[in-house]
Amino acid sequence: MVPNPLHPALSVLMKPNFSIFALASAVVLLPLASPPSALARTWTQSETNRTIEADLVKVSGDKAVLKLRTGQLAEVPIRTLSADDQAFILAQSKGAQDSSGAASWPQWRGPLQNGISPDKNLLKEWPKDGPKKLWTYDNAGMGYSGFSIADGLLFTLGTRGADLYVIAINAEDGKEVWSRKAGTDEQKGYSTGWGHGPRSTPTVSEGKVYALGPQGSLDCLDAAKGTVIWSKDLVKDFGGKAGGWGFSESPLVDGTRLVVAPGGQTPLVALDKKSGELVWKSAIEGAGAAEYATVVVAELDGVRQYIKLFQKLLVGVNAETGAEIWRSTWTQGATAVIPTPIVDGNRVYITSGYGAGSKLVEVKGGTATDVWVNKEMKNHHGGVIKIGDNLYGFSDGGGLICQSWTTGSMVWNEKSQFLQKGAVHVADGMLYCLNESDGMLTLVEASPSGFSAKGQFKLDPQSPNRNPQGKVWTHPLVLNGKLYLRDQEFLSCFDVKG
Repeated sequence: MVPNPLHPALSVLMKPNFSIFALASAVVLLPLASPPSALARTWTQSETNRTIEADLVKVSGDKAVLKLRTGQLAEVPIRTLSADDQAFILAQSKGAQDSSGAASWPQWRGPLQNGISPDKNLLKEWPKDGPKKLWTYDNAGMGYSGFSIADGLLFTLGTRGADLYVIAINAEDGKEVWSRKAGTDEQKGYSTGWGHGPRSTPTVSEGKVYALGPQGSLDCLDAAKGTVIWSKDLVKDFGGKAGGWGFSESPLVDGTRLVVAPGGQTPLVALDKKSGELVWKSAIEGAGAAEYATVVVAELDGVRQYIKLFQKLLVGVNAETGAEIWRSTWTQGATAVIPTPIVDGNRVYITSGYGAGSKLVEVKGGTATDVWVNKEMKNHHGGVIKIGDNLYGFSDGGGLICQSWTTGSMVWNEKSQFLQKGAVHVADGMLYCLNESDGMLTLVEASPSGFSAKGQFKLDPQSPNRNPQGKVWTHPLVLNGKLYLRDQEFLSCFDVKG
């Protein structure tokens, strides 16, 4: 029975499957219960484009608690909201800010795991030679690790000699604050034909840094000092099995849990993030090796769960117990399945390269059903980002692609010398497109209307020590008006404030 939205005594904490947007036309006609706050705005449901006026009260896990004009409170899954709404929540959320109030980027693809920066008022067009360079740090070591940022520190991983290091540098001036050996990297046990070193991005939570090495070392360090608090080994402790290019996912922190995928004998585990002790391990039949995609946290059908893409299988498990809830086969998966899944509402998008393609899955009642499957997007490892009703990323052979979320059809594509294949990042309505072969970065409007470039420059310096077969594979990041790029030991920062 649907409650009457006009009843003056109504006080509802919305159920996950109940849309406040369906009530929008009725609710906004009522008088204001209180003056709008600084967090009042028009909210948009991404799937239907319905809108409603409400204040942001707080962020609770992966939900936004909104106060309607009637005074009612409603819980809304953040992933069902528009990209602008998500960016607003990210900027306001304590989980997206450090102790100084500046925006933070505590994990791979950011606080909401969507690859969208909270920054606003950035340059919409670059000068001829690109934005001003602020600094370059030259001792990040070998590898393709990305960046996390919290409390003014930028964290990354790198191999120096035969040792794996977790590195913290000042995000403002690029000076090293500390570096700590966290295991070894003998360049054995995984393929180094395209270059050795870590592929994972560190995760920061409550003053701790969690780092996963290519051979399975998992370390928890003090973020301020770099001292090691606890260590695990995914192979020795859990019988894990990496893909051919080593352990490459980034650890996921969710509340008190740290979630990683050892693969092999133990496809997925949850550890206590403070002690490293096992909370649960999930037996997922047919999972195989760990592969490379990072675990995503979401709430589907009212159940909080972790979603993991293995080479031939997409699976959702109960966050509390690790029990499998649903699965969807990915028979196209081959060689390496890398991009992080994207969740919006009760739908999950996946893509991978080597000719595999992409698909959209709908999850209801513990069953996953394919909405569409095609090969318009074959994303190798540069990632895909959802903005509104469209997806943006590089597709093998197709260059930069805009793909429809609802139908899977291609909206537009652009392929040129400097837009062939690489990684994408989104900030302030713009795509930051990094061409992997030469390190050329192109600023592109994130619009389904068509391709429109607004500037371009080539990353410099680039490493003379990079494996000849390796490329510029570290993903870009924009945060607090700064653009961060990396090629092996060189980490450069640029000013992109408007």
